[in-house]
Amino acid sequence: MKAVQTFTVVSKLPEPLGPLRDIAMNLGWIADDRAQDLFRRIDREQWDYVRDPAGMLALESSERLEELAEDRTFTSLAATVRDELGRSLEAPRWFQQHHDGVLRSVAYFSPEFGVAAGLPQYSGGLGVLAGDHLKAADALGLPLVGVGLFYHHGYFTQEVDTHGRQVERFPRLDPDAMALEAVPDVRISVDIAGTLVHARIWRASVGRIPLYLLDTDVEENADAERLITDRLYGGGQEERIRQEILLGIGGVRALEALAIEPQVFHINEGHAGFLALERIRRCIVEDHLTFPEATTAIRPGGVFTTHTPVPAGIDRFPRELMDRHFGSWCREVGLTLDELMELGHEPGEPQGDVFNMACMSLRLSGFTNGVSQLHGVVSRRMFAGIWPDVPESEVPIGAVTNGVHAPSWTAREMVDLFERVIGIDWQEASPERWEAITEVPDREMWAIRRTLRERLVAYLRHRLVRQGLRRGLSRSQVAWCDDALDPTVLTIGFARRFATYKRANLLLADLDRLRDLLTDADRPVQIVVAGKAHPADEAGKALLREVANTAADLGLRNRLVFVEDYDIAMARMLVAGVDVWLNNPLRPMEACGTSGMKAVYNGVLNCSVLDGWWDECYEPQVGWAIPSAEWEDDRDRRDHVEYLGMMHLLEHQVVPMFYDIDADGIPVDWVTRVKASIARLGPQVQATRMLTEYTEGYYEPAAARSESLRANGDEAAKALVRWKRTVFRAWPSVAVVSTEHQRANGEDTAAYRVEAQVTLGDLDPSDVDVQLLYGEVDPDDEIHRPTVASMSCEGPGDLPGRLRYGIDVGFESSGSFGYTVRVVPSHADVRTYAHLGRVAWAPQPGA
Repeated sequence: MKAVQTFTVVSKLPEPLGPLRDIAMNLGWIADDRAQDLFRRIDREQWDYVRDPAGMLALESSERLEELAEDRTFTSLAATVRDELGRSLEAPRWFQQHHDGVLRSVAYFSPEFGVAAGLPQYSGGLGVLAGDHLKAADALGLPLVGVGLFYHHGYFTQEVDTHGRQVERFPRLDPDAMALEAVPDVRISVDIAGTLVHARIWRASVGRIPLYLLDTDVEENADAERLITDRLYGGGQEERIRQEILLGIGGVRALEALAIEPQVFHINEGHAGFLALERIRRCIVEDHLTFPEATTAIRPGGVFTTHTPVPAGIDRFPRELMDRHFGSWCREVGLTLDELMELGHEPGEPQGDVFNMACMSLRLSGFTNGVSQLHGVVSRRMFAGIWPDVPESEVPIGAVTNGVHAPSWTAREMVDLFERVIGIDWQEASPERWEAITEVPDREMWAIRRTLRERLVAYLRHRLVRQGLRRGLSRSQVAWCDDALDPTVLTIGFARRFATYKRANLLLADLDRLRDLLTDADRPVQIVVAGKAHPADEAGKALLREVANTAADLGLRNRLVFVEDYDIAMARMLVAGVDVWLNNPLRPMEACGTSGMKAVYNGVLNCSVLDGWWDECYEPQVGWAIPSAEWEDDRDRRDHVEYLGMMHLLEHQVVPMFYDIDADGIPVDWVTRVKASIARLGPQVQATRMLTEYTEGYYEPAAARSESLRANGDEAAKALVRWKRTVFRAWPSVAVVSTEHQRANGEDTAAYRVEAQVTLGDLDPSDVDVQLLYGEVDPDDEIHRPTVASMSCEGPGDLPGRLRYGIDVGFESSGSFGYTVRVVPSHADVRTYAHLGRVAWAPQPGA
């Protein structure tokens, strides 16, 4: 029989254990070893498998809790740890020590947050990154708050049946058994398609960083509205737009209700982009700005991070859906639906048909970025149509390569090693100090690696037994799991979302060859695979079914295992216990990919296509690069070529190096590469490095520009709008009429004089920047990496209405060089001319 309601019975905590609850309710315990030791003492097995303090306290037996309450040594230690954690929340950190106070508050909006296993509000990489973003902000002491939604059924828990089919379960989550507290006496409301939807707010603490989660499952709402926050990424477009309105618009209102006034609004992927529309509405309705003034006022304080390298990964909403949900918004701010649709117009698509969330966020954010250097290049190419006159290299999308919160993912043995060799402050250590890892004795490093592999094998055997029993198999039928895998064998890990471009089945292209690799008598290999497919992704589910069924083969199951329900807790075990982290996406479709970064801190070597972060961080001495056949247009042929390259690496480099041992049984070359990987990559892949880049390159300049434009009743924003009107009206008359050059100071010099005749119409020279772009040219006369230099206005030109601009430039090397000249708008309150979309280029010869 099926229950009509479910609930969690929470154990009553004895008073002496009060400090334990205080520790559990702040997710800052993730970075504190002493706090983790406390919970490990309560139930070691539960801790190693789940790592959920709040859940452990809620579900632990009363007898065990009473036993702990009577242990004075334990309760005294718990009080000490609680007090020390409390003091650490007030201590000055990097931000307080190095910054001048311009930046006071950042709001970080994300549809999902993967902070800890006990708060399952994430589906995969985007959410885990958001969780690490908050944890790194805490480590640095940033004035940041997180804003998201609380999903009562989360994403889904995964089961795989005996036919390899993914089965999704959605158990209801109980916030009372989590590290969450309801914010008392605060409710917000949002008009969603004519219905006033109410939401309460939950608060999670991540060290000193608050995370606020909106929840519509309240009595004031009808059933349909209560389900808005039921599932993460559940349902179709109607459900998605309702969630995104609540996240963006409701999130801004929640911050106002909490008396939080962010200077900077960071949109983590386009799902939260509607926050910009709420900020615009407030400027128009409350501050009485015009629409152009409102967009000018809010844009500098907006930061948008795009995470997808493919257009299919972006939310798009049809016109009728936008009309139903934003018709009243248009009327309130005095816009037509066509004007709203223009904000989300996707270049190349019919005008006004589809609203693209990424395009809107790009247009309404002053600072935008991809999540690796390669992804920045891909994003500039993908969105170049928004700025048609701007060279692709100057499309205003930067790059901040993702990072990971090292303490969340690093095994205790490695943390102990880092603290002893690098220092207690290893997370903030310079690259030079990380080099000390290369001096660790081979025997010590190899002993740690063996311990972590042994722990993983024990963990996986336990998981495999549980999987089999859940499927209805008997104890005797799962007895083989006790011998599955081998703690002495080279172990390869492949764990990620099952999307077609990630090619989880590439290793299965030749099963005979795979069988030979896995079962070699002298140099065997074992592979661990895990990951979920989106419930609506049938192609991804087919991939998963192929892998799961292959792993069930009687001849392979001891060497190839699929472990179901991949989550944060399992990921932490995998990235520590395998020897090689395998990644073979179709380049350049991996925006960043951070799982391999987590493996670095545990001495796991990466073997990956040069995509995402690996493209910029790879060196031959720290891992392996799988060749990519991007020139091959046929997908099947490309897969085959890259499969051959991957197998050649595994068979001829990876496997031989692992088994090439010295007289003491140590693979010296392998361990040398492990130490080089940690030393070289460790300081590069930290989330604190990522947050430092965001702070100095995005948050602080965004805050400063926002403050400047919004001061004194938005005076500067209004003035900037007037200036832009003047520039746009005059721009058709702006032109580079002609250019000429000659050697400067005689024939024997490498310096040249370049002059240009320019017309500005009604504009003043102070309104523009006349620029020389020069550099080496290819056979087609293309300048690929030009130097940009401002030319000086030197007086009237050779005809009335013209001005003469000039500059002297020198060349340090010989070769074929070229130049061009352009005019772009210039204003102290405009960060880049590209945002204005106006450029006048010198005419091409013969034009």
